[in-house]
Amino acid sequence: MSTLTRMRTPAFAATARRLRALARAELTLLGRTRSAVLTALLMPLALPFSVRPAVGQIDLRAEGLTVGTVMLTAAVGFSFLFAVYTSLVGAFVARREELVLKRLRTGELGDLEILVGTSLPAVCVGLAQALVVSVGCAVLLDAGAPRAPYLTVLGALSGLVLCAALAALTSAFTRTVESAQVTALPLVLVSMTGSGIAIPTEVLPDRLASVCELLPLSPAIRLVRAGWTGHLSAYEALGAVATTLAWTVVAVFAVRRWFRWEPRR
Repeated sequence: MSTLTRMRTPAFAATARRLRALARAELTLLGRTRSAVLTALLMPLALPFSVRPAVGQIDLRAEGLTVGTVMLTAAVGFSFLFAVYTSLVGAFVARREELVLKRLRTGELGDLEILVGTSLPAVCVGLAQALVVSVGCAVLLDAGAPRAPYLTVLGALSGLVLCAALAALTSAFTRTVESAQVTALPLVLVSMTGSGIAIPTEVLPDRLASVCELLPLSPAIRLVRAGWTGHLSAYEALGAVATTLAWTVVAVFAVRRWFRWEPRR
């Protein structure tokens, strides 16, 4: 083992220990906020059933889709929006206004560690929900097994990471915890209607669908659905990955530029 490797191992272990401690504390705080728990746990599971009547009126077979795959994608998309995005916007704002973020910066934790540690519980909840709804839809709605599971995994992971970054960015423009739901609403509505969560982009007019595919969560949702249907070429998959990477880079850059660590006055 080289000297460099021996130096990196303790540093990595210390970072993992700090992240674990911060994530455990954040999970405890999340559990004490009933509204956040209800939003994160129940909304993604209940909302897909509200769009099922509309989905049933769409000619899905012409696009190679089924009710099961559409409902599954909707449930995963709602997990992105409510379990991760909206819940993290409120968490970042609350920790900022309570001076938690400011105090954390005076310790051993770096800025990236603080952001990642705060995001971990919500991201893990979103990932767990995605797994549960995938199994549930496969069994109860005859969605079947994924034909390209690697695309679904890639879409889920990219969507979770992007939602966490967008939540940190949105919190910079949110003054209070009470207004977090308002500032998060535009992205939620745009993603629900245009990113293929409530209405599959495959059934939209071609020109409108081309525009909607450029929205932040559209590539992740497209990858998740394509993992079940297998209707995505290598070129299209690379395009979706490139788009979601571009959005992630932009979001991370914006967070580094505008994220606020101290209360807004």
